[in-house]
Amino acid sequence: VFLFLHLYEPHKPYAPPVRYAEYDPYDGEIAYVDEIVGKLVRYLKTHQLYDRSTIILVSDHGEGLGDHGEQEHGLFLYDEAIRVPLIIKQAGGVGAGRRIPDLVQHVDLAPTILDFAKAPIPGNLRGRSLTPLLEGTGKLQERAVYSEALYARYHFGWSELTALTGQRYRYIKAPREELYDLERDPRERENIIEERGRVQTDDARRGTLDKLVAGVAIEAPADVSAEDRERLQALGYVGAQTDVTRAPGDSLPDPKDKRHMLDSYREAAQLAAERKWGPAIALLQAILREDPEMLDVWGQLATFAVRAERFDQAIDAYTHMIELKPTDPNPYLGAAAALLKVRKLDEARVHAELAAGVAAEQDKRPGATAHELLAKIALARRDVERARREATLAQEADATLPLSVFIEARILYDQGKYADALPLFQQAIAELDRSKGSKMADLHFYTADTLGRLDRHPEAEQEFTEELKWFPQNSRARGGLARLYQSSGRGNEAGQML
Repeated sequence: VFLFLHLYEPHKPYAPPVRYAEYDPYDGEIAYVDEIVGKLVRYLKTHQLYDRSTIILVSDHGEGLGDHGEQEHGLFLYDEAIRVPLIIKQAGGVGAGRRIPDLVQHVDLAPTILDFAKAPIPGNLRGRSLTPLLEGTGKLQERAVYSEALYARYHFGWSELTALTGQRYRYIKAPREELYDLERDPRERENIIEERGRVQTDDARRGTLDKLVAGVAIEAPADVSAEDRERLQALGYVGAQTDVTRAPGDSLPDPKDKRHMLDSYREAAQLAAERKWGPAIALLQAILREDPEMLDVWGQLATFAVRAERFDQAIDAYTHMIELKPTDPNPYLGAAAALLKVRKLDEARVHAELAAGVAAEQDKRPGATAHELLAKIALARRDVERARREATLAQEADATLPLSVFIEARILYDQGKYADALPLFQQAIAELDRSKGSKMADLHFYTADTLGRLDRHPEAEQEFTEELKWFPQNSRARGGLARLYQSSGRGNEAGQML
């Protein structure tokens, strides 16, 4: 049996249960993790499994907590972020209490677990089994550990950071290089990169690191679907990505010089998670006054402005994004959607057509989304035939998208023919479920609203809830659900929804 238990705590936002209110929030999260692990251990002991089990405790990364000016993680490669616990309890208590000082890494875990299971270890794994260290039967050849931090490059266009860590020294490659003696200076306060007379390891480490990453491009992260982006942005995650290939890292700003901007950015994300849109927008605007080329920040500003229904502000932000990265169809789509909200239909159509053109030579989904948006714009203009043509083009770009049926349903809905529209909305939902395609914004909303108008309130509530599951920021769906609650005598729930 192999069990992987992933614990999200301690992770921002720090929100431990109230029973740990006596602790600082981060420490409260740790206490809560201790409680959860304790439940697992008690279960194993109660079922006579603990002594027979091998348990490995490890983390993906640490938190800065201000040690080098970063409160969270992702920007820097100092010890507080990249050194993590590794605790191994072997079956039968073998080696209990032994502390091993050797430098090991995450990639060593898979071969170690395979070794424990007496399974063959594939020759293409880069890690090494740690069983000789655990059993005290041997040593591993010293090996420097590679680390990288690409967050700054992906989101802000600053330099990436890479590092090599040995038993004693850590070398960090950055526009301003760093070298630390971890034995003499474990908190990494004194950069000794210039002390070449005393320390001769920096050139060797630089050469090793350069050789390791030579010819390896920094690849852009894969884009996420529209509904995943919607749900993640509701949690303060995921903005636009800057163009990661535009320049070598050493010619870009050093993250050490920009960390105050990241603090402001993350504070804005936290405020947005609390729906405090005005202060969040103000923080992002302050960042952009200092550096107006930060694509990700313009993207977040646009998102927050849409949430606050400041559509003119959102359109301005999307315009800046287009200027910075005209080959990305998403800002055109965002601008078109915002322009549709304020009924500037001609401008909305132009931006959606531009999105379709930019997407034509890229992946199919943005093109499908562009034609979907053009169909909705055509409906707003009461141009039924154009709406049908655009729906067909959307389905040609993405066969999983039942847009033609949806548009026919919308035409009937707009005519007040709700009983005729409902089967078509339900057919679109069924087709989308069968194809397992990306969710369509407003499909469940219009189905719910139609059901409500036909006095089928329990079914309408279910459809409103489904819309909000996939598109949590759909205020019309929340408003519809509030009206439904109010009409059925559930005033408290209506108030909460509003």
